[in-house]
Amino acid sequence: MGRYFGTDGFRGESNVVLRADHAFRIGRFLGWYYGELKKRKAAEEGKQPEAPRIVIGKDTRRSSYMFEYSLVGGLVASGADAYLLHVTTTPSISYITRVDHFDCGVMITASHNAFYDNGIKLVNGSGEKMDETVIDLIEDYLDGSLSVFGQDYEELPYATGNDIGQTVDYIAGRNRYIAYLISLGIYDFRGIKVGLDCANGGSWTIAKAVFSALGADTYCIGVEPNGFNINLGVGSTHIEALQKHVVENHLDIGFAYDGDADRCLAVDEKGNVVTGDHILYMYGLYMKERGKLTNNTVVMTQQSNYGLFKAFDEAGIDYAQTEVGDRFVYEYMREHDCHIGGEQTGHIIFSKYGTTGDGVMTSLKVMQVMIARKKKLSELAEELTLYPEIQRSVRVADKKKAMQSAKLQTALEEAKALLSGNGRVLVRPSGTEPVIRILVESSDEALAVELADKLEEVLQGS
Repeated sequence: MGRYFGTDGFRGESNVVLRADHAFRIGRFLGWYYGELKKRKAAEEGKQPEAPRIVIGKDTRRSSYMFEYSLVGGLVASGADAYLLHVTTTPSISYITRVDHFDCGVMITASHNAFYDNGIKLVNGSGEKMDETVIDLIEDYLDGSLSVFGQDYEELPYATGNDIGQTVDYIAGRNRYIAYLISLGIYDFRGIKVGLDCANGGSWTIAKAVFSALGADTYCIGVEPNGFNINLGVGSTHIEALQKHVVENHLDIGFAYDGDADRCLAVDEKGNVVTGDHILYMYGLYMKERGKLTNNTVVMTQQSNYGLFKAFDEAGIDYAQTEVGDRFVYEYMREHDCHIGGEQTGHIIFSKYGTTGDGVMTSLKVMQVMIARKKKLSELAEELTLYPEIQRSVRVADKKKAMQSAKLQTALEEAKALLSGNGRVLVRPSGTEPVIRILVESSDEALAVELADKLEEVLQGS
């Protein structure tokens, strides 16, 4: 965790934690830094340097426009050309940055948070989460203590004359991303009634276009953004809206995205929720059946349900567990050549097709399994039995001290002994709050509640 950037960007309440001047300075740094890299490379090759090219997208929050304009001001003032995708999704930024050879990409979003929050996510030229070394330099610049290329900088030079950057309307990039998603639909969706909940967020002009092009009958909610209603009672964090929508309209399947559409949860024809764990299981099994599961491994986080581990054991599929966060999932996948991984929350990564979680892509892959196996989503989901899980969040004064408590360690050992192969317990510090999170899973729900209560009591006394 950095001073400003967390595992998923610089995020917080607009103009309280994340301000317009932060966005301007981040733009100033990115424009100057990538310009310097290009100048140095051009000098080595005896060529004239080109202006850095940086692509920007945003979600539908009112404040996203303010941050977009501030970023653009900083970029062009430092000599970079800023390409605007306008309202779009995080995975579209990753895709376009990579395929159109931008120096980096910026997405303005607070993902599943309420409208008053916002954030700045950065991806490198490969469309992957920005390198930590660059994040560290940005934070140094925000703190006025930048040292890079063998020199200290109190302030960065401004571009002048012909070197001032330009702004380019790049809506064509978003359209190309839509076309790419359509190309992944290998089956005809005609005759299938699909519900789409776009969370009044970035996917509201994308998801319907993709599903309609593939022939589906689409029934959409969360497609009336007004700047203040992103994730408000809709989207993957309020799945009950889609459950009701699917049941009332007698739909075959439904998909819910979050504000920037890097995650997807599904609802079957009966109105039951299908989690990221279900999706990992059904697609992992589908890949194995076709001989496509590289290294016979699915990558997940520690937060995945114990029932998923057991199901993979029974199916003869190996799995790797990472820290919570799609960044860690993707890093493991890249290092070990794994093609599918993700989180229970619906961040699913198909590394053959993208470098980050992609909600709309995930929904296309679920459709593919359903059609290929000629089964309803409820039939696919029932092949996985999830264990009851009990969660607690305990606010503490000192996370490190609480985690090292002898009483907590004793309670954990006792809990693990009682679960003994029929469940598990996970206690971890939050990455963003002074909170310890407790997760207990067991085939015996009453036991899970009892153990979670005891751990919570121990932590409250620490």
